[in-house]
Amino acid sequence: MTVGAALDGQVAIVTGASSGIGEAVGEALAGAGASVVLGARRLERLETVAARIREAGGRAEVLATNVSVRADVEALAALALERFGRIDVLVNNAGIMPLSPVEELRVDDWERMVDVNVKGVLFGVAAVLPTMLARGAGHIVNIGSVAGRRPFPGGSVYSATKFAVRSLTWGLQLELSAARGIRVTDVQPGVVQTELTDHIPDADRREAFESNWDARRPLRAEDVARAVVFAVSSPDHVNVNEILLRPTDQPT
Repeated sequence: MTVGAALDGQVAIVTGASSGIGEAVGEALAGAGASVVLGARRLERLETVAARIREAGGRAEVLATNVSVRADVEALAALALERFGRIDVLVNNAGIMPLSPVEELRVDDWERMVDVNVKGVLFGVAAVLPTMLARGAGHIVNIGSVAGRRPFPGGSVYSATKFAVRSLTWGLQLELSAARGIRVTDVQPGVVQTELTDHIPDADRREAFESNWDARRPLRAEDVARAVVFAVSSPDHVNVNEILLRPTDQPT
């Protein structure tokens, strides 16, 4: 990672930053010059990411964060203000994907998806919005999914949560961008090579999902991170509302 200047002086919060897309986004934003505040449940993994950023000359702080707990997300925002004095960017990335057919009635998994994928995003918005409104500037990036455009068998509830993220992002843009100067972006990846498939509860179904991509090229977390940096480093008069990116090898 080489630290640049595109986001010099800005402060970014990234949730779910201990692995996968969140880790890549945190490093990419730091590499572009932003000070980053990283949140996730696995503190040891966060410390490893932060150490790598600091070794490259970047600035990073970390906090153990469960986005389904409002107080945790508020503490993450408070840490950003305490250490760096401002919040310019929020990347709501934390998410889970325990896929299963609805007939299996894995209601606990449904509830966890709503808690993390929807309420976690709402808690993030609520935590940063007061300071962004006071400054009349800021950028909220929600990591959605192609699943937020079309459901798929076994992913009905997951897709519903990502449809919610897409609708929320659209609504935030209508309410906050022209009127209050806050930009909003929904980044919607297709299949990405991350730990997300580890959340699939049935081992056979998980193996089938992964083997379907043995001969294909999924997106890498870094591909999504580049999309985030593109959106947040665009000129202030440009609001990149949606970025949809699929693997070339993804047929649907």
